[in-house]
Order: sequence, then C-alpha cells, then structure tokens
Amino acid sequence: MVHSAYDYFELLNDCPTKIDAIESYGSKLLLGCSDGSLRIYGPDSSGADRSPPSDQHALRKEPYALERTVEGFSKKALLSMQVLQSRELLLSLSESIAFHRLPNLETIAVITKAKGANVYSWDDRRGFLCFARQKRVCIFRHDGGRGFVEVKDFGVPDTVKSMAWCGENICLGIRKEYMILNAMNGALSEVFSSGKIAPPLVVALPSGELILGKENIGVFVDQNGKLLQADRICWSEAPTVVVIEKPYAIALFPRRVEIRSLRVPYPLIQTIVLQNARHLIKSNNAVVVALNNSVYGLFPVPLGAQIVQLTASGNFEEALALCKLLPPEDASLRAAKEGSIHIRYAHYLFDNGCYEEAMEHFLASQVDITYVLSLYPSIVLPKTTAIPEPEKLMDLSLDASQLSRGSSGLSDDLETLLPQLSESDENAALEFKKMSHNTLMALIKFLQKKRYSIVEKAAAEGTEEVVLDAVGDNFSSTRFKKSNKGRGTIPINSAAREMAAILDTALLQALLLTGQSSAALELLKGLNYCDVKICEEILQKGNHYTALLELYRSNSMHREALILLHRLVEESKSNQLQAELIQKFSPEAIIEYLKPLRGTDPMLVLEFSMLVLESCPTQTIELFLSGNIPADLVNSYLKQHAPNMQTRYLELMLAMNENGISGNLQNEMVQIYLAEVLEWYSELSAQQIWDEKAYSPTRKKLLSALESISGYNPEALLRRLPPDALFEERAILLGKMNQHELALSLYVHKLHVPELALAYCDRVYESAVRQPLVKSSSNIYLTLLQIYLNPQKTTKNFEKRITNLVSSPNTSTPKFGSAASIKAKGGRKKIASIEGAEDMRISPGNTDSGRSDGDAEESSEEGGSAIMLDQVFDLLSRRWDRINGAQALKLLPRETKLQNLLPFLGPLLKKSSEAYRNFSVIKSLRQSENLQVKDELYNQRKAVVKISSDSMCSLCNKKIGTSVFAVYPNGKTLVHFVCFRDSQSMKAVAKGSPLRKR
Repeated sequence: MVHSAYDYFELLNDCPTKIDAIESYGSKLLLGCSDGSLRIYGPDSSGADRSPPSDQHALRKEPYALERTVEGFSKKALLSMQVLQSRELLLSLSESIAFHRLPNLETIAVITKAKGANVYSWDDRRGFLCFARQKRVCIFRHDGGRGFVEVKDFGVPDTVKSMAWCGENICLGIRKEYMILNAMNGALSEVFSSGKIAPPLVVALPSGELILGKENIGVFVDQNGKLLQADRICWSEAPTVVVIEKPYAIALFPRRVEIRSLRVPYPLIQTIVLQNARHLIKSNNAVVVALNNSVYGLFPVPLGAQIVQLTASGNFEEALALCKLLPPEDASLRAAKEGSIHIRYAHYLFDNGCYEEAMEHFLASQVDITYVLSLYPSIVLPKTTAIPEPEKLMDLSLDASQLSRGSSGLSDDLETLLPQLSESDENAALEFKKMSHNTLMALIKFLQKKRYSIVEKAAAEGTEEVVLDAVGDNFSSTRFKKSNKGRGTIPINSAAREMAAILDTALLQALLLTGQSSAALELLKGLNYCDVKICEEILQKGNHYTALLELYRSNSMHREALILLHRLVEESKSNQLQAELIQKFSPEAIIEYLKPLRGTDPMLVLEFSMLVLESCPTQTIELFLSGNIPADLVNSYLKQHAPNMQTRYLELMLAMNENGISGNLQNEMVQIYLAEVLEWYSELSAQQIWDEKAYSPTRKKLLSALESISGYNPEALLRRLPPDALFEERAILLGKMNQHELALSLYVHKLHVPELALAYCDRVYESAVRQPLVKSSSNIYLTLLQIYLNPQKTTKNFEKRITNLVSSPNTSTPKFGSAASIKAKGGRKKIASIEGAEDMRISPGNTDSGRSDGDAEESSEEGGSAIMLDQVFDLLSRRWDRINGAQALKLLPRETKLQNLLPFLGPLLKKSSEAYRNFSVIKSLRQSENLQVKDELYNQRKAVVKISSDSMCSLCNKKIGTSVFAVYPNGKTLVHFVCFRDSQSMKAVAKGSPLRKR
C-alpha cells in the first residue's frame, strides 16, 4: 500500500436479510433486500457526541440506523437500483424496470416491456434509458413527466451481460465480445474479445470514454471502440464492479477492494480487505460497499493529508498529481505545496543521479537560482550575493580543472589527478567524472531555461534607469551604475541585474567546464551580465582567449581586449600558441576588432592600428578610409608615429575621393613627394650622374600629382626647386600660376621636348573650352609660335624672370605672350588673306599681335640661335583648327615659303570655304522662308467677310448690324468688336487672378 486514499467505516451491520442492491440518496442508504423489501437507513442521531453534519445531503462517517422499511417494494429480488439526482427519481430493476418519486417513493412509471431485463444504462444528460432483455436492446426516453416513450428496439446476437452509453452509441458486452451499437440505426461493430473466463465489464468514464475489462486488464477505448493508448490498468484479478472517482479507479473483488491511480502506469494505491463484498456504488462524497448483511463506507482522505503521506513516502509524482485537484479557492496553498514537493523531489532525484529530471523540478518549484547553485560549490559566484543553504546539498566540491572537459570529452587535468589507480579505482574515477559532467549539463539546461525571464527583467530595469537619467530623475543619482569597464559593479538596489549576473556567471563556467567553448562564446556575444572579474580569471586560466575577448568587448573594455589581441598576435608569430589559434589571432583580427570603434573612439583606433600598420598596410589604411575618422587627424597621427605610411594613406585617400581631401592634405602629399625627389636629385648630383629625363617612381607620382590636383601652393613649391634642374616640375608649377610663356619656354629650350610643349597647349586650350568665361584660348598656341620664332628673346634673362616671379607678390596675372608690343613696318608683302581674320582680336598684353616680318628678321639677325621653323610648321599643320590664321601669318617671317604652309593653309582654306558655302545656303533659305511668310500674309489680308442682316455675334448672340466687328483667324467666327475687347480683358483678369488652381 502506497498510502491511505480512503478510510473505510462500517455504516451498518445488522441488516436482517441479505442485501441484493444498494443506493444512496443524500445522507440516506437505500437497501434492496432479498425478500423484496426496501430498507431505508439514516445516520444514528441518538449519540450525544454527534457533531452537526457539515453537509445534510452527504453520507456521514457514523453508524446508520433503520428509519423505514417498505415491504413489498418489488415482487422479486432487486437486481440493481440507481438514484437519478437531476430528476429526483429512483430507478429499480427487478422483474421489470420501475421509477419512483423521491423521497416518498411514489411509483410514477413501470416499463412493462422491460420484463425480463437483466441490465440497463441511463443517460442522464438526454434522459435516455437503454436496457437489454433476452436478445433485444430497447431505448426509451423520459418525457419529463410521468411517462416514458419508446424510441428504438434493436436485435442483438446474444444476451447482453454489460452495457453503457458512450456518446450517441451504446457499448455492449455480449457473450465474450464487446460491440458498439449505433443508437440511430442499430449497426453493430465489434471491438475485441473480453477473454475466456471473466464476463465482459463496461465502465463509463466521466470524459465519455470507456474502460473495457479483458480478464484482469482494463483497456481504454473511445466512443467508437478505438484504442486510446498502449497502457492498461492491470488488476490483481478480474473485478466484478469498477467505479471511477477521480483520481482513482476502485474495483470490487469478492474478498477485497482495490484502489488504483488513473495516472499511468496506474499503480496500486490501497487495498481494503472485505470478505464477501458483493456490491460497489459511488455516492456524492464516498464509495459504498455492501456485503451480505453489512455496509461499509469508503470516505476519501483529505487531499492535503494524502499529499503529506505521498511526499513522506517519496511518491512525489502522485503527490503532485493530487495537488492539481485542490480546489481553486486554495490556490495559494496549492502553489506552496507544489513548490515544496518539487524541491523535495528534485533533491531526491539529484541524490539518485537523475540530474536533468531534478533540474526540471527545481524549475517547476520557482526556487531561486542561488538555491540550486549552492549544490555546485565549484561554481564561483559574485561575492556580493548571499546564497541560501538548501535543505540537502550534494557535496561536489571539485576544482575547476577536475570538472573541465576537453574536446575528447574527458579532462586531461583530471586524468593527472588520478595516477596509478587500480582497475576498479579507474572505473570509479570514470564514473565520478561522468557524474560531474552530467550534473553540470543538467545545470546548464536549468540556467538556460531560467535565463530568458531573468535577463528580460534586468534589461527592462536598465532601460527604466536610462529613461530616468534622461529626464533628470533626482533619485537616479543614488544608483550605482555599471561602469564602462564592466568590472562587475552591479547596482546595489538592482535585484534583477544582480540575479542576471549570478546566472550568466554560473552558466559561463558550466559551459566551459563541460567543454562547450562555442556555446560560451555565443553567450558572451549576446546581451550578458557576466561578472567580469570572475569570468576573466577563469577564461585566462583555461586559455579561452576568444571568449575572453568577447567578455572584454561586451563590457566595453576595448583597451584590454586590444592589448590581449596584440599579445596573442606576437605569440602566434613566435609559435607559442597552438597551431589552430594562429589563424584566429593574426594581425587582421586587430583590424576587425577596431572597425566598430571608428565612430566611437577614433584615438584608440589610431593608437592600436599602428601595431599592425607595417604588417597589414592596405587593410589598416582601408580601416582609416572607410570609417568616420577625420583625415587630418589620421594624417597628423601617421606623420608622428608612422611617417613612412603617410604617403600611402594620402594616395589612397586621394584615389578614393579627390574632392573629399582637403587642400592642406593635398599640399602635404605634394610636399612629401617633392622632398623625396629633391633627396634623390641631391644623391645623383653628388655623383654627377643627374639626368633631367630620368624618372624615379616618386618623381612620376610628383608630376602626376602636380598635374591632377590643385590644392597645393605652387609658389612655395617653386621656391624649393633647384635653379638648374627639375625643369618639368617647374614648368607645371608655372602653368598653375598662369605663366604660360615661361612654362612653354622651359619645355622648348630647357627640356627640348616640343611634344610636351604641345601637350601643355592642348591642356590649356581644352580647359578654356570647358570654361567659356576664359577668353582667347587659342592665344596659347600663338605664344608657343612666338617662342619658336624668337628663341633669343624668350631665353634672355630667363632665370632672372623666374626669380622675380617667385619673389613678386603679384604672381597670378595671366600672361600668354610677350609684354612688349612689336611695331609694324611698312612695305611688308602680304602672304595670304583669310576671311574673317579682321574680326579676331588679341589683347596687346597677351600676344605680339603687332609684330611684323621685319621685326622677326631683325631679331633673328641679332640673336645667336636660329628660328625653329620646323617646329613652327609642325605646330601649324597639327593645330590649324585651333590657331587664328590671320594672327599666325602676321607672326611668320617674310621669306617663309608658301609651299611650307600648305599643311596649314590647305585645311584652313577648305574649312573657310565650306563655312562660306554653308552660310550662303543658310542665307538663301532664310530669304526663301521670308518670301513665303510675306506671301501667306498677303493671302490672309485678301480674305473677304460677308456681313448680312442675319449675321450674329458669337459672344453675345446678337446681330452684327452696322456695328464694328472683328473676325477670328478661322475667317468664320464673327463678334462685335466691343464683345471681343471685353472678352480679352476678362481673360487678362483671369490670368492675373491669385486664386489657386484646382
């Protein structure tokens, strides 16, 4: 016997005749005796110590005495009786079925067709009665009054021995078979056999399902006879009667009563020995057992007392099941009992090695996590937490290394702690390690299930604190906030965050001790409240560097994380780390860590990026470029700590966004290039191997930068150039200062590369074309032409002019040609006359527009160098379409042969002729169009409008008569001139109206 679910009490023992049927009505007992009489017993109130009953309509746990005897209640012995509570009727089965009114036992109906019936079943919900006699099953319906109406009558294969309603159907026990009878059409369907010895037994459950007896087994089926579950109730032998009183099933046997739980696996709860027990019924508050001449009442023990018994005996599952049956008004009592049982059950399971099941019950008990963690002394918790001592602890005080598990599943450290053990000792140690691992795995699952709600409360508390701080709450100043360094400083009055810190700290340790490093890493990557000091020490001892980095990151301890990363990178270079960690802690890891910090802590990014700048220059500079770090700040930091990388940074910055780099940075980049080129020049000059046409990579970059960018100061750069070298750079700088004549002179007379001079002119011309405000863009070619024609004049005092230019404050005045005007001499022979030459005007300050052939001749006679006619003819032939022909011809010497000018004049004259022809055609077309318009005007003026006496105004619909009229352009619409004028004025007003258009 597990516990006492029922207390049995002898209600009466002096019935003079044999009891054939029994029923209860309120606090009364109705006994059907073998002599056909009905004896009514009630509580014996003669005792002076009887306490007043709490319920007048319930059986009492006290002796019963005979109150009334109804002789001749039935002609034959009663087979069974049933009180219909909802209708206040007594149904009795004897030679037929009779109904009596309660409590006076007035006969209201006798179903004569039920004569010979041996079994019946009543459906109280619908008021349906079914009974079986011989091989027939009849169904009657109570009409609500004194009569019953027959509904159906079906034939069955054999005599029915047991029956019960199951929804709309009826389950029948016929011979050794169970069948389901459809109450609508009488269709029969077989279920299964009832066995060879025991008769069929059909028991209806309150849910509408059935228990069908098969020998000593009770099988659960639904209303259609289908099996519900694989589990069965196994009685000690085949019962004669079974009644259901949740949560128990009570079976009657000749010598005893068995009480079994309705919960799988349907264990035996209690056995009550009663000799010659014959009848078993259920009353409203007890179960009644009738023997031959006595009656016993089985009164349920209060649920609270049963729960105490079950808990004391260690039957926790049954105790928890009974807790759910406590009435709703005892909700607080129920919760307290369930929590207490769950805790005791959890300790029982924990002591017996069922760790996961134990944690499930700890979870169900809603016990504080510190209570459970106190079972794990090896788990280090924040010192500020007071941990309650549980009722019963399991001593698992092991060092962390003893509980840790590697990738192989067993800790190497633990192996070393158990040297030279015998075979049995080794097995014991293995079991011990396995037990330790299992306990920690169960703890992990417990903490993970508790974590969501605890962390959610902590996050909500933190959000509330932030809101209070934002609105300036006066009380918020009293809170101790978690520092940015995350050193585990938890607010004293922050219960939720304190609990979250305990949970996460314990969970991290359990994950590490069971070898779940990846899960520990995921925990740290998300929102967590791990105690930094404790977890830092554990992670360092276990060499869990990746997790330690995440711990630092989640607590904004970026400097500590970067210092650790740098140390790991250095150790990986010296092969001090394991092989699999070298890839994780490469210099790129520092760059990846720095990326999210660019917008929040740029100085920290700059400081630690210097550690990997040499090993990963491209990635580091991309880190600067792709972030929000100011370029000037990066440049100044590089200039101070890594000057060799400054140029590369500026180059990439300029390549990525030329307009985004400031003028200061552009100027600094050019200055760096120039310094390197000057150093290179000094080395070659000292060795006397300098060549003006030699180009180092840096010099190429310098020339490209001088050409492409405009943010530098050309005057300052020009002062740094040596006087006798770097002429190409000097020419570009002079061009930036609009000193085109000096720049071209350098290309022609110093570098002796006419192609560079021509390319320079092309750049100036094309730039002027893109900027229409710049006038006389073709004059640049005339300036080059003058340089070719007057080499002596352009080279005279060349260095002095450049020196004066650099030292002069006015260096931005554009100069396209010589400042001195050249007088024209008479007697000059005209070489060619180009149409449109007179229309071209060149500023006297920009070109030598007044120079004559005689002057050129005189200049050539005075100078020591020859005129560069070949270059002149080449320039004219290649850029004829960009040079003013008339001005160019004026600059040429008198003795220039026309044949040499054919490549220049040929296409020029052809283009001029084509333009003349095109303009002539356009002029003719315009004249023709003018004549057509005039002809159309004349035709329009010839239009005739006939006004008759019937002509009407289209606006006012009145006759025109002799009034002044107007005609619309279509020639048909006539209006009064006054109406036309008024309509025009109205249109004007409408156009000027300020009303908004819809």
